[in-house]
Amino acid sequence: MALASGSDEKVCVMTYPHTQLFIDNQWTDAADGRSIPVHNPATGEVIGTVAHASRADLDRAVGSLQTGFEVWRSKTPAERSKILRAAAELVRARAETIAPIMTLEQGKPLREAMGEILAAADIIDWFAEEGFRVYGRVVPHRTNPAIRQTVVKDPVGPVAAFAPWNFPVNQVVRKVAAALAAGCSLIVKAPEETPASPAALVRAFADAGLPAGVLVLVYGDPAEISNHLIPHPVIRKITFTGSTIVGKQLAALAGRHMKRVSMELGGHAPVIVCADADIEQAVSAMGPAKFRNAGQVCISPTRFLVHESVKEEFSQSLAKFAAQLKVGDGLVEQTDMGPLANPRRITAMESLHQDAVQRGAEVLSGGARIGESGNFWEPTVLCDVSADAKVFNEEPFGPVAAIRGFEQLDDAIAEANRLSFGLAGYAFTRSLSNADRLTREVEVGMLWINMSATPSGELPFGGVKDSGYGSEGGPEAMECYLNTRSVAVLQ
Repeated sequence: MALASGSDEKVCVMTYPHTQLFIDNQWTDAADGRSIPVHNPATGEVIGTVAHASRADLDRAVGSLQTGFEVWRSKTPAERSKILRAAAELVRARAETIAPIMTLEQGKPLREAMGEILAAADIIDWFAEEGFRVYGRVVPHRTNPAIRQTVVKDPVGPVAAFAPWNFPVNQVVRKVAAALAAGCSLIVKAPEETPASPAALVRAFADAGLPAGVLVLVYGDPAEISNHLIPHPVIRKITFTGSTIVGKQLAALAGRHMKRVSMELGGHAPVIVCADADIEQAVSAMGPAKFRNAGQVCISPTRFLVHESVKEEFSQSLAKFAAQLKVGDGLVEQTDMGPLANPRRITAMESLHQDAVQRGAEVLSGGARIGESGNFWEPTVLCDVSADAKVFNEEPFGPVAAIRGFEQLDDAIAEANRLSFGLAGYAFTRSLSNADRLTREVEVGMLWINMSATPSGELPFGGVKDSGYGSEGGPEAMECYLNTRSVAVLQ
């Protein structure tokens, strides 16, 4: 498979910006002048820099965050909603400018970047309305009508949010919109590899009229920032999206300081294709889902468990789909799949692929790096993958579909539940009985049957088991940022 031709027309894009910190409503370089280079994953070239926060920057950021919280918590839901809605409109208006920047720094095709940004605006709008529905209640006293008992909900306080590079706007906006709608202030540690697009999101909130100190943005050394922010007495809540390993470390640190935590961690999504499945439907749904963002998606379908009677048809159809994908620079209009985000992912793909083949997997499509520059990997389909292969046990986070067969639905469900992951899952069947059983028995936080994933602001987004706890969607996301208190008054 070759790269998209360099002669293909590229979308015009502005010069990649130098990204600064945003503290106390001011864009600023680091106090000590440090910065970090940003690379284009399609070429490997340095395209810009991002400011590297120092300890002094973090202390100034946290100080402004406490002041901002006192101002923001006193705003009415209507006042907060007005600013959030204005921010959403600015995001939509600027989408054509932000999307090419995201593609330059992250690699995903431009249409995927546009979709992510427009979806972010919808998420902001949804939480702008959900903020009106933070309700308490009155509870009658058992014996004394003179006692008025109420349950009230208050914003938890300043929040520290940590977001990953695979969806640099989407993963930030889920945290920001919910926290702001609940009345919290927020410091975001955004990804250093993809800094400019989340900075554009923050700029939209600032330009919409958000008071100083309510939203802060920093970059730097992840371990240094987390070790400073999580124990800090001003910070009352931690939210993190990333790997299970890092999530457990941060949750343990937060636990030592009695900080509330929500975690959206790694996944290894099973796809159960039953004997009675519509194979054309399954491939048309799972093909684009598997290779979206080059497979660098926490809810990406990864372990394909296919009934033996339809395994050959499904495997060949998925391999044909993968082989027809056009891989290249995300700014090239014809590109279907861009590069992996960094060289580490190429190394991981090579390791997973070699291990699977050594354990007997058949390569139906792809399986190799493309070219010498950039982080390109062929869309890969492997069949008859051993259950003990690394690709069936470690989150691949890349464009590889691993397939193995099953005879009984019991066996498929057991394999789907075998790992400690429990984020997302998929299934295809024409049987209502099968669908009901899969709904009840597959241990994931999100399950889609006969369709690809359709996350939205109004639906819970999160996992079970080692894939985390808490939600980044739906009314449940608001609860993560609220304290619930009871108050009784004798009149």
